[in-house]
Amino acid sequence: MTKFIKNICVFSSSSNSLDKKFYEAAHDLGILMGREGFNLVYGGSTRGSMGINAKAVKKAGGNVVAVIPEKLHEICEENKECDNLFVTKCMRSRKEKLDQISDAVIALAGGFGTLEEVSEMITQKQLGYNSKAIVILNTDGFYDNLLKFFEEMIEQNFADKESMEFYYVARSPEEAVKYLKTYTPKEVDASRKFLLGELNK
Repeated sequence: MTKFIKNICVFSSSSNSLDKKFYEAAHDLGILMGREGFNLVYGGSTRGSMGINAKAVKKAGGNVVAVIPEKLHEICEENKECDNLFVTKCMRSRKEKLDQISDAVIALAGGFGTLEEVSEMITQKQLGYNSKAIVILNTDGFYDNLLKFFEEMIEQNFADKESMEFYYVARSPEEAVKYLKTYTPKEVDASRKFLLGELNK
């Protein structure tokens, strides 16, 4: 395993009303992460694919770090899966903490929160603030329309073609973990493009 990646931040859903295929992907990913020596950093919920993923990582021998804003912490049930728990003031400080303690990101199928979180990570990488591996786990084509939209942004010059190199699309948990095991970080220098007016927002 590359020394660069140990703690993986997984963005996912806290909904208990999803199709079972999304829970199966979360479970399978968690088992693979734990077996391969990765730790989980996540949003702290015991519900939905978030909870299933955390339980699977723990079952397979990985450590689980939960980061949850105090408003949600007050109403959520006790999280027995986590080895470390951080309670933040708000959602923004939660994202900052998730970023600080993780080496890579995997986005499972999710809602508006997941979309916002992975988009911010891609933007940070575009601007050279991180060189983390960013994986979009496209279970059963869930993200197909979003990925087409990304292509449309590039086609219409709202982002440059290099942006497609900032994230990796995996079709299965196995493919996602394989990518992380071989990932080599590449520093992004956005300063020159910005000065030349070539960096698209």
